[in-house]
Amino acid sequence: METKTKAPKIEKNWQIKDRTYILASGRSPLSWTIQSKHTQRKPLLWFDEESGEQRELRYASNQKSLFVDEQKGNATLAHIVFLDGVLEVPRQQQSLQKLLSLYHPKAGELWEEIDEEVIAKDEVDNIEFELEALNLVRTLDIEHLEAIMRTELGSTVATLSSKELKRDAYNFAKSDPELFIELSKDEDIKLRNLANRAVEVGILQLTDDNTVFKFANGKKVMTVPFDQHPYAALAQYFKTDEGVDLMKSITKKLS
Repeated sequence: METKTKAPKIEKNWQIKDRTYILASGRSPLSWTIQSKHTQRKPLLWFDEESGEQRELRYASNQKSLFVDEQKGNATLAHIVFLDGVLEVPRQQQSLQKLLSLYHPKAGELWEEIDEEVIAKDEVDNIEFELEALNLVRTLDIEHLEAIMRTELGSTVATLSSKELKRDAYNFAKSDPELFIELSKDEDIKLRNLANRAVEVGILQLTDDNTVFKFANGKKVMTVPFDQHPYAALAQYFKTDEGVDLMKSITKKLS
């Protein structure tokens, strides 16, 4: 009576389904063959944690098992070939799938399995990020949008009409929704924008060496700390007791 071999623990959550494999690093040669049997010169072994032994692997199209010690009779060896960097393996070829996904020592290094479920999840996440970002463009006030877009467009944002600003914000939210959402939650971004606008309209002046902010009359407002971006430093100053009054005054003048 034939004894049924016990599957290794590595196969515990194995699912029977069609699988697709692609070569790693974006490679796509016309054809590429992988090693499919153990030899003295080129070992193909799998370490069995349960038995503590190295087991020889051999892919044979007429055998149920990949392990030489479980194969019976003549083995019909088969080539494993990627065409244009892709190999599609139907659900009926379980031995080949398991070799490529679980047992081959080069699995995950020279090729990888495309997980359609993971891809679908990533696509859903991207769509949801995009929808959230586009909704933010619709609901945020113009000042907030200007602050966000200044990080992308610099001082040219001041020349845009509200419609142009909103159009560019929609494009930015669509192309990089995750960054747009991150910027929208930046507590200091509106303060940095206020600092930029104050200099652009001449309420404040920044010295050529980017070290000191002054009023238009030449009176010093603050010195920029060493190694800090000047507008980020002024945004932080706006949050101090002295800076709050200046921030309110600039906001009033710009409104």
